[in-house]
Amino acid sequence: MEKVRLGIIGIGNMGSGHCGSILEGKVPDMELAAVADLRESRREWARENLPESVRIFEDGDALIASGCCDAVLVATPHYEHPRLVMEAFAHGLHALCEKPAGVYTKQVREMNEAAAKTDRVFAMMFNQRTNHVYRKMYEIVHSGEYGKIKRVNWIITDWYRTQAYYNSGGWRATWDGEGGGVLLNQCPHNLDLLQWICGMPSRVQAFCHVGKWHDIEVEDDVTAYLEFPDGATGVFVTTTGDAPGTNRFEVTLERGKLVCENDRLSFYELEVSEREYCYTATEGFAKPAGHEVALTTDGENPQHVGVLRAFAANILRGEPLIARGEEGINGLTLSNAMHLSSWLGKPVDIPFDEDLFLEKLNELRKTSRVKENVQEVTFSTAGSYGTKEETL
Repeated sequence: MEKVRLGIIGIGNMGSGHCGSILEGKVPDMELAAVADLRESRREWARENLPESVRIFEDGDALIASGCCDAVLVATPHYEHPRLVMEAFAHGLHALCEKPAGVYTKQVREMNEAAAKTDRVFAMMFNQRTNHVYRKMYEIVHSGEYGKIKRVNWIITDWYRTQAYYNSGGWRATWDGEGGGVLLNQCPHNLDLLQWICGMPSRVQAFCHVGKWHDIEVEDDVTAYLEFPDGATGVFVTTTGDAPGTNRFEVTLERGKLVCENDRLSFYELEVSEREYCYTATEGFAKPAGHEVALTTDGENPQHVGVLRAFAANILRGEPLIARGEEGINGLTLSNAMHLSSWLGKPVDIPFDEDLFLEKLNELRKTSRVKENVQEVTFSTAGSYGTKEETL
């Protein structure tokens, strides 16, 4: 195999962007072989905008069964992600899954079990892991040089969306079509990064406000309190209703503090551990001495293209992935725990009761309303937060 023949299932906002990246030659090891979409309007777009060599299918199952691809990228509404990935494995195809991995962890766990039974490559589209700023945070925290984490705070409120965005698809912002709101659509990257850099919390207390700023049935404003196994605590705040929004990610360590804001990373290093200083200092108000540290990174931030390149390189040459597909369950565990905590009105321990979560979700799905004012639009995602190129 000289190039990976890729089929993209779902050519909405994200899928069409991936088509462009491949056709523009940004992923040299990959060629676009096929696309699929349930909507005739998107298939018509494909006929008008893609080369004649690209086959067009009415659904992902037909694309998978066609034999014209070596791998698929699943970019459909969320509930279908695990099923289509497992179908790809059953046909001997490699699979790259857009975020989130699914809607509920029990479903994603089945997908991971299927992945364990195949030798096919399985990856997640966690493009924010390619960002040099977050990679540097990961490196510093995991080095152990600056002690344990004491506090984590992330206020990520620059996910602004208008009502027109929510009206653009019948599945958007519904329990039955999407399975959640800002936590499941905009924040999977943030929740993945939070657990990737800081580890998985052991307890969550969340307040998820449904339709606070928009006419939608899912959450668009969330505040969550986190407790970690080693005693660290944290707060995660997000919304699609703030303008202007904020994106500030802080990690306080025993010997320093990382602050990521506006794509810039700063680090304040203490001369001694705060824990040691606290119990040895003789003055009551004196703070431990420290200084700003100039951080250097490789400056690279290839985003979605970087994930696609790594996926193809892993298939062809065994090179490392950006994120293994099995890791998709981690950030979803956080969002599921936040939802469940809000529904129950009390803290939830991780791991949580997956059957109870699914029971509560299905109750909401039964009451999910059918949208009457859908104005189908595929938006350009250029310039939206986090990629400078595209986000869902």
